[in-house]
Amino acid sequence: MLATPKLSQYRGRFAPSPTGPLHFGSLLAAVASYLDARAHQGTWLIRIEDLDPPREQAGASRAILAALASHGLYSDQPVLYQSQRLAAYESILRKLESKGLIYHCSCNRNRLATLGRVYDRHCLHTPPAAGDSVAWRIKLPQPEQTVRFDDAIQGPQVQTPASDFGDFILKRKDGLHAYQLAVVADDIYQGITHVVRGSDLLEVSARQQLLFQLLGETAPSWAHIPVINNRQGQKLSKQNHAPALDLNAPRDNLYHALRILGQAPPESLLHSSADAVLHWGQANWSLAKVPKTMAQTDPLFSH
Repeated sequence: MLATPKLSQYRGRFAPSPTGPLHFGSLLAAVASYLDARAHQGTWLIRIEDLDPPREQAGASRAILAALASHGLYSDQPVLYQSQRLAAYESILRKLESKGLIYHCSCNRNRLATLGRVYDRHCLHTPPAAGDSVAWRIKLPQPEQTVRFDDAIQGPQVQTPASDFGDFILKRKDGLHAYQLAVVADDIYQGITHVVRGSDLLEVSARQQLLFQLLGETAPSWAHIPVINNRQGQKLSKQNHAPALDLNAPRDNLYHALRILGQAPPESLLHSSADAVLHWGQANWSLAKVPKTMAQTDPLFSH
């Protein structure tokens, strides 16, 4: 059974994956979500998305939390670890299955690669044989319907499941729960009302919106900040070898984050403390000032 706190105030979160140390692109999302929560006198939570052990780096969770702390960013409640929520994800899968909204899929990667973006429902019409290794897919009841929502930064969004993403996976063949399932389950569990995160996740928001609806829950308000690109047009990420944050320069990191987020911090803050920069950001935060673009090129990451 889903636990849904009855909350009226703003509740936001930052949810990094422990695949390496915190880099500036992740700090940017953390700062934006933190300041938006504080500007609304809300609650800000940290969630560690440790659902994919093969991709995780030993000690990364502790390092990420330490990096956030060095910048004055602390969770208002105990940090939630997705690896401790597996039973809850299974419960939601069973709930969806009882509604006829789940089917098993045995298609291999080679076959899926020939299909492009949208799964063709082969295994819905030709169920896998008993004993086959299977993934669990959501059976979208109305794939032709459109999914619409207004993003507070990127504006109106429209997707059609039948042509944009189709029946997506909720549990992988290797038994690991998929991101789409876990993130929605945890947002419901933690009563998240607002999500401020990078624009690289904007494309999957419609899938999450649909899952909230199928579970009888209200989706949070979305706001997707532009990601940071290097001069080669690559998003700052661990996969693209983004450098770890310099934890000896939290004031400069925070100042630079505010500048990239369009908040126009005064240069005088460069002669103050990290706490002062964060306090100024909280007092002067405006989501409306965040650039309404999907990406920005940052000269500090030009190599």
